[in-house]
Amino acid sequence: MTIIDSPSPNFGPRRDGRRPDLLVLHYTGMKSAAEALERMRDPASEVSAHYMIDEDGTCHRLVDEAMRAWHAGAACWAGERDVNSAAIGIELVNPGHEHGYRGFPDAQIAALLSICTEIRVRHGILPHRIVGHSDVAPARKQDPGELFPWKYMAQQGFGLWPKPNQKAAPVTVMEAAFLLAEIGYDITDLPAALAAFQRRYRPSLIDGQLDRETAGLINGLAGMLPRQDALEAK
Repeated sequence: MTIIDSPSPNFGPRRDGRRPDLLVLHYTGMKSAAEALERMRDPASEVSAHYMIDEDGTCHRLVDEAMRAWHAGAACWAGERDVNSAAIGIELVNPGHEHGYRGFPDAQIAALLSICTEIRVRHGILPHRIVGHSDVAPARKQDPGELFPWKYMAQQGFGLWPKPNQKAAPVTVMEAAFLLAEIGYDITDLPAALAAFQRRYRPSLIDGQLDRETAGLINGLAGMLPRQDALEAK
């Protein structure tokens, strides 16, 4: 994998000395890699990421991991509203839903796995702390989208992939909201949170409605989360 240093001026210190324990994956949503790279290096844009990975697997390093890149915007995960201070952000070159959304090439995903492996070694980021931009900003964002290979990533140890569990699955919207919040979603806009969950775990139908399959998947994923007391013992 080729890594090119392409420094961006768009960063600052992580607030309160926060160390990254969250990884947020994005797509660039622009017509070309060159256009996306130019924007993330333009001080006027006030956006950046730690890395950008092109479709051929070339990786651009824009911001040092110790610093706070500006990629998540108004976002929330597991109650954390300064996601940028908690996270490392990776942009995947893809035109996105606005410019001709398409799948992610094997070379790009291979490079992503390589970078994620290095980040995990450096920061100990746990599988349930690897999320998409749509997970942390469900009312605003769709990326990296329903074509991103979340299941394959989970099989490689990056993320979780639930099996449907209908036993005690949420049967009311309130029960589903409780479990989604436990998983980490901001449920202020519950249909948006449900749609973001479906986009990642049930992309065949993304309608923001609680149906039996979605309920079983929510219950299955909630059951995979590490217990808080076990995390605190580490």
